[in-house]
Amino acid sequence: MIPTDFSIPVLGFAAFSGSGKTTLLEKLIPILREGGIRLALIKHSHHDFGMDRPGKDSDRLRRAGAGQILLASKYRTAWIREGDGKTEPDLGELLQRLDTRNLDLVLVEGFRDQPIAKVEIHRPSLGKPLLCLEDPHIVALAVDEAPTQQTPVPLLPLDDAGAVAEFVLSWLEKR
Repeated sequence: MIPTDFSIPVLGFAAFSGSGKTTLLEKLIPILREGGIRLALIKHSHHDFGMDRPGKDSDRLRRAGAGQILLASKYRTAWIREGDGKTEPDLGELLQRLDTRNLDLVLVEGFRDQPIAKVEIHRPSLGKPLLCLEDPHIVALAVDEAPTQQTPVPLLPLDDAGAVAEFVLSWLEKR
């Protein structure tokens, strides 16, 4: 499945590492939730990570060789699939795993090369290039200071999650 064919609007947040994607999303998500938006989030990580504490049953079963584990309780459910350590996860496949019955929006952190609508987070002080100059899928640029170059997309204040939320709601309304 191509991520652009997904039945729920998908909006990515893309940037180089250390730009503040997670920090912005951490502030943005409660604002969107307060506005009645039911959302899911898919986060890409370049690091190995664990979902359970060492020694717990699911960890022991994963280490024993279970390639996929579905851990469920009345509090939450987690799906764990072991990767091969080389192949990046497929965003389309991850989207298909979501229960869309109660979703209005899927936010994606990372996956910056995917052909989905994205808000770029950019801090000129980090010395990284603007992604929006090359990526036609970027719909806005959240910055802590205005870039020196002309940008083809609207600028949003990175330190104002309320303004970013207004943009997201407006974008969602147009879909």
